[in-house]
Amino acid sequence: MKNVFRFPIHVRFRDIDGMGHVNNSVFFTYFAEARLAFFQKISNSTDFSTFSFILAHISCDYLRPVTLNSQLSLEIRVKDIGNKSFGLGYKLVDLSDDAVTFAKGESVQVRFDYGENKPIAVSAALRQKLVEYQ
Repeated sequence: MKNVFRFPIHVRFRDIDGMGHVNNSVFFTYFAEARLAFFQKISNSTDFSTFSFILAHISCDYLRPVTLNSQLSLEIRVKDIGNKSFGLGYKLVDLSDDAVTFAKGESVQVRFDYGENKPIAVSAALRQKLVEYQ
């Protein structure tokens, strides 16, 4: 079985909207926070310049409301790896019972050379690290 990256999510008071649950746009912030931690783990670096990709697509399916008292964990899996891009799958679950799913999402990242302003190939080293979570 392949690895799943898990990242604890702390629901902040400012995440809550007038209906008493986490606003839909905040889920993308949760995805971004976990994605950053995932890249820091697989690159063994906190240097942002090593994360040379652009976000080409992101989506979220909302399955149940998240409230201020929800205890959450965000799971990330690598869905696919292409020549210049790779897809991630997200699953926001209850921290104590991962059978309870609040949301699922996907994103596509394109490797990018910011100096040349163009997409670049997924390196063999990055591919090897991503495969561990596929």
